[in-house]
Amino acid sequence: MTVRDALAEINRALDAVLEEHEGDLDTDTRWALAWYAQHGHSIGPAGEADTLCKAKNTSIGGLVEAGILWQQGNECRLLQADELDEHWHPTTDKRRTVWETTLHLRRTLMSDGTQAAAALLQAAGTSDDAPRDLAYRLFHICERIGTQSEALAYNALVTAWPDLARQAQSSEATLTFQ
Repeated sequence: MTVRDALAEINRALDAVLEEHEGDLDTDTRWALAWYAQHGHSIGPAGEADTLCKAKNTSIGGLVEAGILWQQGNECRLLQADELDEHWHPTTDKRRTVWETTLHLRRTLMSDGTQAAAALLQAAGTSDDAPRDLAYRLFHICERIGTQSEALAYNALVTAWPDLARQAQSSEATLTFQ
Protein backbone atom coordinates (compact mmCIF):
# COMPACT_ATOMS: atom_id res chain seq x y z
CA MET A 1 0.00 0.00 0.00
CA THR A 2 1.36 3.42 -0.90
CA VAL A 3 1.49 6.31 1.55
CA ARG A 4 -1.15 8.10 -0.49
CA ASP A 5 -3.48 5.08 -0.30
CA ALA A 6 -2.85 4.73 3.43
CA LEU A 7 -3.68 8.41 4.02
CA ALA A 8 -6.85 8.09 1.94
CA GLU A 9 -7.89 5.08 4.04
CA ILE A 10 -7.14 6.95 7.29
CA ASN A 11 -9.18 9.94 6.11
CA ARG A 12 -12.14 7.70 5.19
CA ALA A 13 -12.04 6.12 8.66
CA LEU A 14 -11.77 9.54 10.31
CA ASP A 15 -14.73 10.84 8.31
CA ALA A 16 -16.80 7.85 9.41
CA VAL A 17 -15.99 8.47 13.08
CA LEU A 18 -16.75 12.18 12.82
CA GLU A 19 -20.05 11.52 11.04
CA GLU A 20 -21.15 9.31 13.95
CA HIS A 21 -21.16 12.39 16.19
CA GLU A 22 -23.33 14.44 13.85
CA GLY A 23 -26.45 12.95 15.45
CA ASP A 24 -25.62 14.90 18.61
CA LEU A 25 -25.90 18.23 16.76
CA ASP A 26 -29.02 20.35 16.37
CA THR A 27 -30.91 20.01 13.09
CA ASP A 28 -29.83 23.41 11.75
CA THR A 29 -26.16 22.56 12.34
CA ARG A 30 -26.55 19.16 10.66
CA TRP A 31 -28.09 20.92 7.65
CA ALA A 32 -25.31 23.54 7.55
CA LEU A 33 -22.61 20.88 7.78
CA ALA A 34 -24.10 18.90 4.88
CA TRP A 35 -24.61 22.05 2.78
CA TYR A 36 -21.09 23.29 3.53
CA ALA A 37 -19.55 19.98 2.48
CA GLN A 38 -21.28 20.36 -0.91
CA HIS A 39 -21.27 24.12 -1.51
CA GLY A 40 -19.00 25.82 1.02
CA HIS A 41 -20.15 29.44 1.14
CA SER A 42 -21.10 29.51 -2.54
CA ILE A 43 -24.60 30.29 -3.75
CA GLY A 44 -26.72 27.25 -4.41
CA PRO A 45 -30.26 26.56 -5.55
CA ALA A 46 -32.97 27.08 -2.94
CA GLY A 47 -34.76 23.97 -4.23
CA GLU A 48 -31.77 21.82 -3.35
CA ALA A 49 -31.52 23.58 0.03
CA ASP A 50 -35.21 22.87 0.69
CA THR A 51 -34.78 19.18 -0.18
CA LEU A 52 -31.90 18.97 2.29
CA CYS A 53 -34.00 20.84 4.86
CA LYS A 54 -36.68 18.17 4.63
CA ALA A 55 -34.09 15.44 5.13
CA LYS A 56 -32.61 17.25 8.16
CA ASN A 57 -35.97 18.31 9.65
CA THR A 58 -35.50 22.07 9.37
CA SER A 59 -36.56 24.85 6.99
CA ILE A 60 -34.98 27.60 4.93
CA GLY A 61 -36.95 30.17 6.93
CA GLY A 62 -35.69 28.66 10.17
CA LEU A 63 -32.09 28.76 8.95
CA VAL A 64 -32.49 32.41 7.96
CA GLU A 65 -34.06 33.10 11.37
CA ALA A 66 -31.14 31.31 13.03
CA GLY A 67 -28.85 33.80 11.31
CA ILE A 68 -26.75 31.32 9.34
CA LEU A 69 -28.31 31.42 5.87
CA TRP A 70 -28.85 34.09 3.23
CA GLN A 71 -31.75 33.40 0.88
CA GLN A 72 -33.12 35.50 -1.93
CA GLY A 73 -35.48 34.20 -4.55
CA ASN A 74 -34.22 30.88 -5.86
CA GLU A 75 -30.73 31.21 -4.35
CA CYS A 76 -29.21 30.73 -0.93
CA ARG A 77 -25.85 30.35 0.76
CA LEU A 78 -24.37 29.89 4.18
CA LEU A 79 -23.15 33.08 5.77
CA GLN A 80 -19.45 33.35 6.46
CA ALA A 81 -18.17 34.02 9.97
CA ASP A 82 -17.54 37.69 9.25
CA GLU A 83 -21.11 38.09 7.91
CA LEU A 84 -22.78 36.91 11.09
CA ASP A 85 -24.54 39.44 13.30
CA GLU A 86 -21.75 41.26 15.13
CA HIS A 87 -24.17 42.16 17.93
CA TRP A 88 -25.03 38.50 18.51
CA HIS A 89 -25.08 37.28 22.08
CA PRO A 90 -25.57 33.62 22.94
CA THR A 91 -27.95 34.29 25.83
CA THR A 92 -30.41 36.32 23.73
CA ASP A 93 -30.37 34.17 20.59
CA LYS A 94 -33.75 32.45 20.35
CA ARG A 95 -32.52 29.87 17.84
CA ARG A 96 -28.88 29.32 18.75
CA THR A 97 -27.08 26.59 16.88
CA VAL A 98 -23.75 24.87 17.38
CA TRP A 99 -22.89 26.08 13.85
CA GLU A 100 -23.44 29.72 14.75
CA THR A 101 -21.68 29.41 18.11
CA THR A 102 -18.67 27.76 16.44
CA LEU A 103 -18.40 30.45 13.76
CA HIS A 104 -18.69 33.22 16.34
CA LEU A 105 -16.01 31.54 18.47
CA ARG A 106 -13.77 31.23 15.41
CA ARG A 107 -14.27 34.88 14.43
CA THR A 108 -13.73 36.11 17.99
CA LEU A 109 -10.59 34.04 18.45
CA MET A 110 -9.10 35.26 15.17
CA SER A 111 -10.01 38.93 15.67
CA ASP A 112 -9.91 39.49 19.43
CA GLY A 113 -7.82 36.64 20.85
CA THR A 114 -8.07 33.86 23.38
CA GLN A 115 -9.51 35.78 26.31
CA ALA A 116 -12.37 37.20 24.25
CA ALA A 117 -13.14 33.77 22.78
CA ALA A 118 -13.09 32.25 26.27
CA ALA A 119 -15.51 34.95 27.43
CA LEU A 120 -17.82 34.05 24.54
CA LEU A 121 -17.57 30.35 25.40
CA GLN A 122 -18.37 31.17 29.02
CA ALA A 123 -21.36 33.32 27.97
CA ALA A 124 -22.59 30.51 25.71
CA GLY A 125 -22.59 28.19 28.72
CA THR A 126 -21.48 25.36 26.50
CA SER A 127 -20.80 22.43 28.78
CA ASP A 128 -19.81 20.08 25.99
CA ASP A 129 -17.23 20.11 23.26
CA ALA A 130 -19.69 20.30 20.35
CA PRO A 131 -18.21 23.55 18.95
CA ARG A 132 -14.71 22.06 19.10
CA ASP A 133 -15.87 18.86 17.44
CA LEU A 134 -17.66 20.83 14.73
CA ALA A 135 -14.55 22.99 14.17
CA TYR A 136 -12.49 19.82 13.78
CA ARG A 137 -14.98 18.45 11.25
CA LEU A 138 -15.00 21.75 9.37
CA PHE A 139 -11.20 21.79 9.33
CA HIS A 140 -11.22 18.46 7.49
CA ILE A 141 -13.90 19.59 5.05
CA CYS A 142 -11.93 22.80 4.35
CA GLU A 143 -8.82 20.76 3.65
CA ARG A 144 -10.76 18.57 1.25
CA ILE A 145 -12.42 21.43 -0.65
CA GLY A 146 -9.29 23.58 -0.63
CA THR A 147 -10.27 26.55 1.53
CA GLN A 148 -6.96 26.85 3.36
CA SER A 149 -7.59 30.12 5.21
CA GLU A 150 -10.78 28.71 6.71
CA ALA A 151 -9.00 25.44 7.51
CA LEU A 152 -6.35 27.39 9.42
CA ALA A 153 -8.99 29.34 11.36
CA TYR A 154 -10.84 26.16 12.39
CA ASN A 155 -7.54 24.50 13.29
CA ALA A 156 -6.69 27.51 15.47
CA LEU A 157 -10.00 27.08 17.31
CA VAL A 158 -9.41 23.35 17.86
CA THR A 159 -5.85 23.98 19.02
CA ALA A 160 -6.89 26.78 21.41
CA TRP A 161 -9.87 24.81 22.78
CA PRO A 162 -8.20 23.39 25.93
CA ASP A 163 -7.14 26.89 26.97
CA LEU A 164 -10.52 28.40 26.05
CA ALA A 165 -12.40 25.73 28.01
CA ARG A 166 -10.09 26.12 31.03
CA GLN A 167 -10.53 29.89 31.06
CA ALA A 168 -14.29 29.66 30.49
CA GLN A 169 -14.74 27.18 33.35
CA SER A 170 -12.44 28.95 35.77
CA SER A 171 -14.32 30.23 38.78
CA GLU A 172 -11.74 33.00 39.02
CA ALA A 173 -12.40 34.15 35.47
CA THR A 174 -13.62 37.70 35.10
CA LEU A 175 -14.51 37.35 31.48
CA THR A 176 -16.99 39.62 29.80
CA PHE A 177 -18.43 39.25 26.37
CA GLN A 178 -20.15 42.26 24.82
